[in-house]
Amino acid sequence: MIFDFKKQYKELYMPKKKPEIITIPAMNYIAVRGKGNPNEKDGIYQQAISVLYAVSYTLKMSYKGEYKIDGFFEYVVPPLEGFWWQNNVEGVDYSNKDNFHWISVIRLPDFVKEVDFNWAVETAAKKKKIDCSSAEFITINEGLCVQMMHIGPFDDELATVAIIDEYIKNNGFKNDITDERLHHEIYLSDPRKTISAKMKTVIRHPIRKIK
Repeated sequence: MIFDFKKQYKELYMPKKKPEIITIPAMNYIAVRGKGNPNEKDGIYQQAISVLYAVSYTLKMSYKGEYKIDGFFEYVVPPLEGFWWQNNVEGVDYSNKDNFHWISVIRLPDFVKEVDFNWAVETAAKKKKIDCSSAEFITINEGLCVQMMHIGPFDDELATVAIIDEYIKNNGFKNDITDERLHHEIYLSDPRKTISAKMKTVIRHPIRKIK
């Protein structure tokens, strides 16, 4: 059976439609960093997504070629994720998407080491004829967080964030969003195939206990 991260780690990818506290372990990712409106046609964000998937699928299909990865097993490419922030903005200002900063990521299986990642970046660039040099191998350890499933358009996320904030306050925690711990989204729906009202997005915020 092909390994599917969403099914094997439901606590990470399929939270309830109400807030819950969870400790997120350290994980490795392919990452591309950037700034700007994610909706801009053929913009930097869209180019970053192309790079992420090119490298991800090169790794996924590596077993069919000459390059062999130690410990490899067949798997479904995990969902696209994003870490977002805006300088000098508390919360989110959806009226000014041009000032979004983002780190777009796709999770890597643990058997993928940095040497394998470097091979995949070089190979993807040659096969897809795109510049993949923006791709990074990074490890993120989110730690203690609150997460919740958001159903609906991205621009309606503030209502879900408000529910999360109220839950945090009522349970003796506080938001711990910093330069290192960021607003996190996991995209479970393909916007090309799903109407906006039914889009599923995991919203995750770092927290800390109030002393």
